[in-house]
Amino acid sequence: MKSVVITGSTRGIGRGLAEEFLKSDCQVTISGRTQSDIDKNVTELAAIHGAGNITGEVCEVTDAATIQALWNKANSTFGKVDIWINNAGMSIERKPLHETSNEDIEKIVDVNLTGLLLCCKTVMAEMFEQGFGQIWNMEGFGSNGQSAPGMTPYGATKRAVTYINKALQKEVKGTEVQVCTLSPGIVVTDLLVGDYDLESEEWAKSKKFLNILGDKVETVTPYLAKGVLSSNRSGASVRWLTTGKAFRRFMTAAFNKRDLFTEIEQAHK
Repeated sequence: MKSVVITGSTRGIGRGLAEEFLKSDCQVTISGRTQSDIDKNVTELAAIHGAGNITGEVCEVTDAATIQALWNKANSTFGKVDIWINNAGMSIERKPLHETSNEDIEKIVDVNLTGLLLCCKTVMAEMFEQGFGQIWNMEGFGSNGQSAPGMTPYGATKRAVTYINKALQKEVKGTEVQVCTLSPGIVVTDLLVGDYDLESEEWAKSKKFLNILGDKVETVTPYLAKGVLSSNRSGASVRWLTTGKAFRRFMTAAFNKRDLFTEIEQAHK
């Protein structure tokens, strides 16, 4: 039975992964930024999957003390941490860099980059002491070199994930600690929609593209969780939206009309 920790797991992809790991009889520790979110999600998941395999802890990934507390909670509850998934992240409204506030730039770098480094630092030290474990870091737009106007801060933080993974894989070489990559593709969450002004012409254009390549959480997370549980080497990569899959989506788009955003747009009105 694997013990899995997921940062940022009270909603979106993180919550979906928690559900899938519980379905696979894993022990899961979720995290979020408030105790009320933790309590709500633990209660809901325990009602479905039983209380014995789910716990939670408040964690702010920019605060090393709370990252350590999250590790301690999982370790004290389940006796080990086999898998740690760095899912916590944020986005900001799509704007040219010169129109983006200093506060937003500092915040996204702090969460997406500094937070990731602090998590990796804490968890690597603990896994070296433990003698084993996997760290999975979450890619996003920009990780493989894509670029787009209005996405400079977010894309830069996700491009850094590629470097971090390659460098850490060298640092763990020769040990039983593994560093791996999760790539969920384009998933319809508040994080994705929050990048846009939903009344703008840009959103109307982008939605057509996103409806071709995007997917809902419940579609993507079973594949990701299965891939994580079946991987046993450092450098492993689990990717949902492959080049071949994207090509097939575009080729069949005219015959396969999709609307993934109706509910989420209504919620933002």
